[in-house]
Amino acid sequence: MERLAILVDVQNVYYTSRQAFGRHFDYNALWARFAAGREVVVANAYAIDRGDARQRQFQAILRGIGFNVKLKPFIQRRDGSAKGDWDVGITLDAMEAGPRVDHLVLVSGDGDFDLLVTRLRERLGVTVTVVGVASLTADALVRAASDFVPIEGALLL
Repeated sequence: MERLAILVDVQNVYYTSRQAFGRHFDYNALWARFAAGREVVVANAYAIDRGDARQRQFQAILRGIGFNVKLKPFIQRRDGSAKGDWDVGITLDAMEAGPRVDHLVLVSGDGDFDLLVTRLRERLGVTVTVVGVASLTADALVRAASDFVPIEGALLL
């Protein structure tokens, strides 16, 4: 049985799906598409914690699907900008999962992950599927992946 890791950059998928389609991403559809017939070794959803009730409800839904929800606090800077980035955490978890899985699904369009995807494929022999909004996913990330699945149709609510 193929061993699988699913890593979801929640902020990225939320904002890109909303920008491109005005719709939400369907986490149940993602799980059904990739987890069926595979052993899910790691399934992490990386999010920013603003502490509101609606967000806690969403996190509970993700846990119910099978995701481990990893949270970072929302940081508001003095200049009004905000910070909430999981790139390093996702990268570390992907590299730790790499030796234990055959296939890794990365749900993000962030081009910063192209080197990670290349390393997983070339050094660890992991098949890496990138899932992202086609028009908002970095070309370098698509090129680095074993395959690319666009967020559209059945992956949207």
